Amino acid sequence: MKDVKIHGVYRHFKGDYYIVEDVATHSETNEKYVIYRALYGNQELYTRPLDMFTDKTDKIKYPDADQDFRFELQNIGSARSALFKDNN
Repeated sequence: MKDVKIHGVYRHFKGDYYIVEDVATHSETNEKYVIYRALYGNQELYTRPLDMFTDKTDKIKYPDADQDFRFELQNIGSARSALFKDNN
């Protein structure tokens, strides 16, 4: 399984931040899914196949993307510092 840090804060290549709640297994296919929550707005809960979560950013479709991967783990002291770092 590709490494995903449970409770890690990840930045989507389009700029928003999310916290990984867990990795779940589909009961019929055994496919792994990442369960993650938005750290903005109404903090919606999302799910996405593990392979898609850890996939590389499509640089042809998004040539200006500044990340190599769709979601990248952030090395931050707190979610608050990630959310407000651009406003300081």
